[in-house]
Amino acid sequence: MSAIPLPQDGADWNELASEMQAMAAGDADWRGLKTAVYVFNAGEEVRRVGREAYTMFMAENGLAPKAFPSLDRMEQEVVGFGLDLMHGADGAGCMTAGGSESIFMAMKSARDWSRANGRTGCEVVAPATAHPAFNKAAHTLGLTVTRVPVGLNYLADAEAMEAAVSEESIMLVGSAPCFPYGMIDPIADLDAVAARTGLWLHVDACVGGYFIPHAESLGVAIDPWDFRLPHMSSISADLHKYGYTPKGASTVLYRSADLFAHQPYTFDVWACGSMSTPTLNGTRPGGAIAGAWAVLRHLGRSGYKRLAADVMNTRQAIHDGASALGFETIGDPKLGLIALHHGQKNTHAIADAMSAKGWVSARTGKPDAIHLMLQPAHVAAVDAYLQDLAETTAAAPAGGAGGTVEYN
Repeated sequence: MSAIPLPQDGADWNELASEMQAMAAGDADWRGLKTAVYVFNAGEEVRRVGREAYTMFMAENGLAPKAFPSLDRMEQEVVGFGLDLMHGADGAGCMTAGGSESIFMAMKSARDWSRANGRTGCEVVAPATAHPAFNKAAHTLGLTVTRVPVGLNYLADAEAMEAAVSEESIMLVGSAPCFPYGMIDPIADLDAVAARTGLWLHVDACVGGYFIPHAESLGVAIDPWDFRLPHMSSISADLHKYGYTPKGASTVLYRSADLFAHQPYTFDVWACGSMSTPTLNGTRPGGAIAGAWAVLRHLGRSGYKRLAADVMNTRQAIHDGASALGFETIGDPKLGLIALHHGQKNTHAIADAMSAKGWVSARTGKPDAIHLMLQPAHVAAVDAYLQDLAETTAAAPAGGAGGTVEYN
C-alpha cells in the first residue's frame, strides 16, 4: 500500500459505478450461491428491505439519541427483540458494529465489574475453540486468555476449565455455537462453574443468537444456553449473520441493567463537557440500526423460523451427500455450520479443487476439514455443490496435510 493522489476533478457517478462493477468481477460469487462464508443470503426481498431502510437513515448518527430519537427507539426495540428471544426479560444491552466489538464490550464490562467487586485479576478462561476476537480484545484491555483444550467431542470441557480457574480469573467463555465446528458448548455446565467460582460467564452467540431460538421452535433439541441459566452474565449475538441484516450490526446483551452499567465509557474533563458512549465507536451508522430494525420486523418469528428450516435442511442434505462420498461431519452440529473431513483423501486438496471451481468456504485444522456456513439461499445449490464435491474427491490424492488453514 502506498500514497495515491486524489484526482483533481471529480468523476461522474455512472463512470464510477462501472469502475466498481469491474472491480467486483473477481469477487466471490455469492449471488451465484457459491459462497459459504462472509455473506448471509436470505434472498432478494430481505436484501431490499435492509438496503432501503439503511439508505433511509444513512446520514443519521446513532451517537446522538436526543438528536435522532427515531434511531434510539429502533435500537431499543432491536435490543428488546434480542432479549426476548434469549429469555432476558430483565436485561439490557445495545447494538454494536459487529461480533468483535460485542465481545470487546462484554470483556470490558466483565473486567470493570470484577474490579468493582474486589477481583483484580486479568485472566479469561475459554475453550480452545473460542473466537480469536477474545484474544484481540484481551490484548487491548490488558487481559490474558487461557485457552483450555476441548474434549474428544470438540465441546468445551467444563471440568478442565474449572480446573484452570485461578485467583487471576475474572471471566468464563462458552460458544453457542463455536465457529470451527458449529457445535454448542455445554453452557449449563459452564453456568454451574460460574456459580461455584463467582466468575462472569459470557456466551458468544455471534453465530447462533438469532438462529437457535427459531431452531428450538422447530423442535430441535438444544440444551439451555441463554439467560434461562441463572448465572450467565452476557451474550454477544450478531444481527448481520443469521439475523440477515445489513452489516455491521450486532448486539451485546446483559442479564441486568446493573451489569450493562459497566459497559459505557464517560469522559468529563473536556471543553465540550461530559461525553459518554456505550460502544467502542463514537459515531454509529444510523443505517445499520435502521436496517436491523426493518429486517427483524419484516421477517418476524415466522420468517426466521422458515429460514432456519431451510438452512438446517440444507445442512442435512450436505451431510448426507458428503457422507456418501466418504466424508465425516465433525461432531454433531445442529445449526448452519458444518465441517467435513475425509478419512482417506487429502481434505484440503479437495478444498483447493473446490475453490478452483469457484466455491468459497473456510477450512479447519485439527482435523482438516472443509468448513461451510450455510445460508437459506443454498437450498438451490446443494446438487451442484455435491456434484463438484464428488468430482474433486474422486480426483484427490490420498490423506495427509494439504494447504494452509486461513480464515481470510
